[in-house]
Amino acid sequence: MNILFIGDIFASPGRGLVARYLQEIISEEKIQLAVANGENSAGGFGITPLIAEELFSAGMDILTSGNHIWDKKEIFDYLPRQPRLIRPANYPAELPGQGLIVTKARNGVEVAVINLQGRAHLPAIDCPFRKADAILQSLDPSVKVRLVDFHAELTSEKMAMGWHLNGRVSAVLGTHTHVPTADERILSEGTAYQTDVGMTGPYDSVIGSDKNLALRRFLTGMPIRLDSSKFGGELHSTIVTVDPATGRATAVRRYTRT
Repeated sequence: MNILFIGDIFASPGRGLVARYLQEIISEEKIQLAVANGENSAGGFGITPLIAEELFSAGMDILTSGNHIWDKKEIFDYLPRQPRLIRPANYPAELPGQGLIVTKARNGVEVAVINLQGRAHLPAIDCPFRKADAILQSLDPSVKVRLVDFHAELTSEKMAMGWHLNGRVSAVLGTHTHVPTADERILSEGTAYQTDVGMTGPYDSVIGSDKNLALRRFLTGMPIRLDSSKFGGELHSTIVTVDPATGRATAVRRYTRT
C-alpha cells in the first residue's frame, strides 16, 4: 500500500497546490492514505478550523502539526472535536488534542499516525523518544502500519529518532525545517526514513516567508513581521510503500509537483 506524506503546507500558496494536485496524485500513485503537516497553512503561522476543513475537503485524510499548532487560539476548541488533526504527542496531556490517531486507509488497513516534536531549539516539552516508546507499547499489535511525523529542528535528533524506531514503525518522516533532504532510504529493520520532507508552498522565499522581509530582519536584527511569499510554489512530499501484513516499508521516494 502507498502512503503519501506532504511536507509543511505553507500559507495560501501551499493550500492552492494541495487543492490543485492532491486528487490527481491519489489517483495516479494509487495512494491509500494521504497525510500532511498543516501547522503553517494559515498565513505561515498556525492553522484555523476553516483551513483544516478546507484541506480535509480537498482529500487529506490526516493532518499533523508541530510547534505552531497553538498560534491560532480558535484551534484550542477545534482539536477535541476533530481527531483527524493531531498535535505533537509529547506536549502536556492536559492540552487539547491528541498526538495519535488510528484510522482506516482506503484499502481497509488500519494505520497509526503519530506526531512527535523534537526538543533541540524548540520548547522544552516531554521527551519525544520516551513518548514514542509509550505510544507504541499502547498500540494494538494488530496495527502494523505506523507512520511518524517527527517535527524537529536538528538533523541529528531526527536521525536518532529514525534509528530509535527502526523496525517498530513503517516510516519516520521529518518536518519543520522546510528544506527537503535527499536522504530518503529504508533502514536496516524496514523503517522508511527521511530527515525532512520539505515544504509545500512558495520557494521564492526564505523558508516560505517574503525574502525581502527576511533579509531585513537578518541585516538589522529587528523583529520585523514576516509575511508569506506568493511566488515559486512547489509541492514536496514523500511516498512510502508498505507491506500491510508486516508494516515494513518496501520503497520510499520523494515526489514533487510545481
